[in-house]
Amino acid sequence: MIKERLYLQPETAEEAVRMAHQYERDFRFIAGGTDVIVNKFQGNDSTSCLIDITGINELKQVIRNGKHLKIGAVVSLEELYKHIEIKKEFPILSEAARAVASPVIRKTATIGGNLLCENRCVFYNQSEWWREAAGYCLKCSGDVCIATGGKKNCFSKFVSDMAVALIALDACLEVVEYGGSYIIPLEDIYTGDGVKPRRFNRTSLIKAIHIPLHNGQRSVFKKLRQRESIEFTSLTTVVSVNKYGKIKIVLGGVDPKPIIVEGTSEANEQELIRQAVKKARIIDNDVFSRKYRKEMVTVFLNNSFKELKQ
Repeated sequence: MIKERLYLQPETAEEAVRMAHQYERDFRFIAGGTDVIVNKFQGNDSTSCLIDITGINELKQVIRNGKHLKIGAVVSLEELYKHIEIKKEFPILSEAARAVASPVIRKTATIGGNLLCENRCVFYNQSEWWREAAGYCLKCSGDVCIATGGKKNCFSKFVSDMAVALIALDACLEVVEYGGSYIIPLEDIYTGDGVKPRRFNRTSLIKAIHIPLHNGQRSVFKKLRQRESIEFTSLTTVVSVNKYGKIKIVLGGVDPKPIIVEGTSEANEQELIRQAVKKARIIDNDVFSRKYRKEMVTVFLNNSFKELKQ
């Protein structure tokens, strides 16, 4: 029996959430579609209802809102990269946006979509026939992690470059859900479970990202990947220090969730780096080896601290 396929176009965030509530068991929000559609082609997503949120004007704005810069969830990565105020206030966001995928993809991929993109693994993100031949893993209803041989934990890697940069800037999310809305620190939505990487109601919708202004942050962004376009990250690092001397290290690509280490300008830098390396649960589920990626964490962080002192 062929599933009925639905394509819905809400005009407000609240209407989108109501539609999601109606089709709760079988829908996906879609904006740029650069993650959702790929997963559908690979057979990793079989939902039959798509709720297109690109027509919601309030999700497309970049505005100052009191002490915060508010970025709508469907602002494209290309718009972020070119936005004059973002380049001035938060150049790291422009740099992170430019580091995602290719110019063609950045024209459609959105900041909200990047924050919610699915965790990835070389043993999972393959065609359906490949996964069937190799054996199904924990992330696709199998009984073993092919990368580790374990039967309890999935370590598919967290790959959002924008989340790493935004967490370093102490960003929060404005979320709309059925019956209300709330504000939550961005890092709080990530679980560390590779199968269910987000503690985020499926029918909830990111309306905007709020970034504090006037913290005087200086940040260094670095990314490891095979090619400077197309590839998802093998390691993303940000080191940020604000005018109050608060240091924040954030890593992506080396754990099912972002790794966060905080300190002050008086802290021992090498100790902060050791904490970051120790917290990262790196396994061999990437084109680069576990050993190499682990070594590169130290290299990137050391170089980032040097650049911040220049």
